[in-house]
Amino acid sequence: MASPTVAANAYAALARMTSSAGPAAGVGKAAELGGGQSFGAVLKEALGSVMDAGRKSDAQTVAMTTGKANVMDVVTAVAETDVAVSTLVSVRDRMIQSYEDIMRMPI
Repeated sequence: MASPTVAANAYAALARMTSSAGPAAGVGKAAELGGGQSFGAVLKEALGSVMDAGRKSDAQTVAMTTGKANVMDVVTAVAETDVAVSTLVSVRDRMIQSYEDIMRMPI
């Protein structure tokens, strides 16, 4: 289970990503014309950060097998990756649910 510090760091990173996008991000062309990041750019950045966390976790694991890393560093990297992936899956599930809600709306 992830510690509260790891979870807080993951949510802080997510907040930094979304705050740089502005409140109107993802609204389509209006957000792109207004200078904010598009929804696709925010999503791509979030996926990149999850992949970076996974790479860090892999690098720490390899370093530990060669005796160059501390076990605590490996556990922390794996926990951070776990929280990042869990957050990404939650966002994905919410996006799918929103899409389904929109498709059920009467015209």
